[in-house]
Amino acid sequence: MKAALLAVLAAGALATQVTMAAEAPADLAKAKNCLACHSVQTKIVGPAYKDVAAKYAGQKDAEDKLVKKVLTGGSGVWGPVPMPPNSQVTEAEAHTLVKWVLSQK
Repeated sequence: MKAALLAVLAAGALATQVTMAAEAPADLAKAKNCLACHSVQTKIVGPAYKDVAAKYAGQKDAEDKLVKKVLTGGSGVWGPVPMPPNSQVTEAEAHTLVKWVLSQK
């Protein structure tokens, strides 16, 4: 009985960790104001994250390329509106955000 209870508690804890891990990059995107110009499903000012993921799917250097764009800004890839540099985002945070963006469907 104790073993079954421990198994249920462990499974619940694992499910909570997985959910929190999935929400963490979205919360980071919100905290760093990424969602002012982007959303997962719909173009706002910048492209939808699902479109970014589709465009860069399978490219080996996609993460590094996009981290650089997050940090230093960019223009011309998605139209005339430039993305400004994001000095409030650290390089580690940029990697977390870009991995999350590239995982969108």
